[in-house]
Amino acid sequence: MQTATPAATPIASMTQEIPGTIAPGRARVRSGAAALAAPEFRYDRDAILRLKRERNAVILAHNYQTPEIFHGVADIVGDSLALAREATKVDADIIVLCGVHFMAETAKLLNPEKTVLIPDLQAGCSLAASITGADVRSLRHRHPGVPVVTYVNTSAEVKAESDICCTSGNALKVVESLGVEQVMLLPDAYLAKNVAAQTEVKVLSWSGRCEVHEQFSAEDVRRLREGYPGLSVLAHPECLPEVVAAADFSGSTAAMCDYVEEKQPARVMLLTECSMSDNLAVQFPAIEFVGMCRLCPHMQRITLSGIRRALETLSHEIVIAPEVAEHARLAVERMLKVR
Repeated sequence: MQTATPAATPIASMTQEIPGTIAPGRARVRSGAAALAAPEFRYDRDAILRLKRERNAVILAHNYQTPEIFHGVADIVGDSLALAREATKVDADIIVLCGVHFMAETAKLLNPEKTVLIPDLQAGCSLAASITGADVRSLRHRHPGVPVVTYVNTSAEVKAESDICCTSGNALKVVESLGVEQVMLLPDAYLAKNVAAQTEVKVLSWSGRCEVHEQFSAEDVRRLREGYPGLSVLAHPECLPEVVAAADFSGSTAAMCDYVEEKQPARVMLLTECSMSDNLAVQFPAIEFVGMCRLCPHMQRITLSGIRRALETLSHEIVIAPEVAEHARLAVERMLKVR
């Protein structure tokens, strides 16, 4: 994808860089199908399926969940935008969100009368941790009148201070839907730069970064293309702009899934959390998934045993202060109206 990438205008310099876990990609992909039948998962899997019926519960799982969760117990799977939309349609008393904390908060915002559980409270996000509500208020003071678009990878507190939310799947549409010359797109610096490359709207950015996606480099792409002729490279918009420029396609995890299903490339490398490659390898066994494996340490906190305990004990319940929830919900609902 050879496109010019103008830099979004930085308005802060604050980020926390935490090295992600690196593992051999092919070894994990080969283990994906085997994980579904692994005997060590059978007790938890059977208990979860029983508890879902008894509790009238539904499990929402992000594309980065491991195969035994994604294919084994989840009722609804997808990227953050899909999960946000589907959370409003579920007919259940309990939602178990298999993902990270901000996703569970979003599900609670859209389903205030339901019980929303997350199996591990420590399942966080480097992007969400990079900005606070006070930061957004300070930015509004410094840039009066400029609309604030916050990535869904933020806390409810931050969403409450914004005008509208977005995901990687609809960020460009959201930015352009506002009909203004300038916006703040927070907190992912690279998503802001990649959106800025596609629009005439001036995009002001923060300095948050995804600890997984920032590990990929354009040199990685070049090296793997040399080793794997005909390789299709798909990059998440949270990657560096030069990585996106070196890829054949850039899009959300849902868009990547659609690309693989529609194009059926013989060889593909997904520049994103590698559990998604594991899941797609189960679905498309004839496709060769190659490349590095970058694991999100937060997503890896969600396990079958943790899901079982959450359903057994109804923990950990997501609670959002009413005054925060009211404003945060409005920002999310505005996002869902953008098509």
